[in-house]
Amino acid sequence: MKVYNTLTSEKEEFTPLREGSVGMYVCGVTVYDLCHVGHARSAIVFDVIRRYLVYKGYNVRFVKNFTDVDDKIIKRANEEGISCNELAHKYIAAYYDDMDAIGVARADVEPLATQHIQQMTEIIQGLIDNAHAYVLDGDVYFAVDTFEQYGKLSKRDLGGMEAGARVAVDSRKRNPLDFVLWKGSKAGEPAWESPWGAGRPGWHIECSAMSRKYLGDTFDIHGGGADLIFPHHENELSQSEAYTKKPFVKYWLHNGFINLDKEKMSKSLGNFFTIKDILRDFDPEALRLFILGTHYRSPIDFSQEQLRDAETSIDRYYSTVIRVETFLRDKRGKEVKPAQDESFRSVVDAFRERFVEAMDDDFNTALAVGHIFEFLRQLNKYLDVRPYGEETTRLITSAMAALSEVCGVLNIFGRTPQQWYQSLIIRRRLSIDEAEVNAMIDTRNQARSLKDWKKADEIRRALQAKGIILEDRVDATVWKVKV
Repeated sequence: MKVYNTLTSEKEEFTPLREGSVGMYVCGVTVYDLCHVGHARSAIVFDVIRRYLVYKGYNVRFVKNFTDVDDKIIKRANEEGISCNELAHKYIAAYYDDMDAIGVARADVEPLATQHIQQMTEIIQGLIDNAHAYVLDGDVYFAVDTFEQYGKLSKRDLGGMEAGARVAVDSRKRNPLDFVLWKGSKAGEPAWESPWGAGRPGWHIECSAMSRKYLGDTFDIHGGGADLIFPHHENELSQSEAYTKKPFVKYWLHNGFINLDKEKMSKSLGNFFTIKDILRDFDPEALRLFILGTHYRSPIDFSQEQLRDAETSIDRYYSTVIRVETFLRDKRGKEVKPAQDESFRSVVDAFRERFVEAMDDDFNTALAVGHIFEFLRQLNKYLDVRPYGEETTRLITSAMAALSEVCGVLNIFGRTPQQWYQSLIIRRRLSIDEAEVNAMIDTRNQARSLKDWKKADEIRRALQAKGIILEDRVDATVWKVKV
């Protein structure tokens, strides 16, 4: 298994620090607003990476934090007339609603920054003691020029760098790139006691403290969006290694941006869709499949057309499930030539291996998803010859078991076709529900039994006008939403 390490800019063989175990930390959200699609991408990417590592047999300890105090939270809390704590918990609840909807599992540990002030102040004091940090009017800054390797993650030259995103320009600092570890308190802001006076932590120190508490001085994987490489992860790495004198992280993994009109989607630019915006019109599985359909390090161009394409692809899966269910129930067909069985058996036998090969190559979900739909195509091709026999039943059952296993790792296609179509009825805002559809089908079946073809056709057309398509089979009539 190989992973692309941002630190070395190379794909490397994945060898965890402790055999059979993986420590993994991912930067979570700052809880001052609803999550957008960019947050969904990072959450889904690292959810799948964690699931795949577990699938491979690793014991994974996954930590993902919440930043629950910073300037944006303070500003929004003041605007809403509530405490920072109330605001943070409001948006943590909204975050969980979103993650549950898009199939992202809880991390093993989900620490809040404000619950780890002691761990932060201990590191800050240690950095002051070993001359990597200095106190300035109640603030504490990390002195970047005391850490010779500053810039090694982002590949930036210290001499040529300028203060950039989230780097506060302050003429009092020894170096414009020095970053804040502790901010002295201001009137009306939340504050905690420290050796340097009342105040609150800087952004970067939070993750160093929380990852160290739950994963140790050195751990296997640190993840996040590519926008965090500099300054956040660069600063995390520098302060952690300056404090512990040990390597901080073995493998740094970063997902690419989601772009809208070729520009990075972000709250600061105001060109974003929240997850809740998307889920009003599209099934959550469509968002998940859309994201997994591109390699995690590559940028994605977001559009509603691509989400519609994802829904069409999902429908292919559930339509195949219906077809298989009907086949296994009816067991009607003809004996096939042994060569046809053997050909499909080789497809089934190779499927898991092809999935593992894709995921072992830096978690290539795009290729893995491609293998799933190629497998569906081969399954439908096999069903097209209307095979019949005990061996056929075993083969198709084995194929569906392989599909279920692989899709379970990606956490897609875990519902029944009926649940999928019910979701489409809701999101397409169709003027009909499942009970009405079934009642109209019953009425139509009665008309057909009486050979009242005119009434049966009228009911079919009425359902079609509401977006429902019928398919008459040997022992039943099945329905689906037009995609």
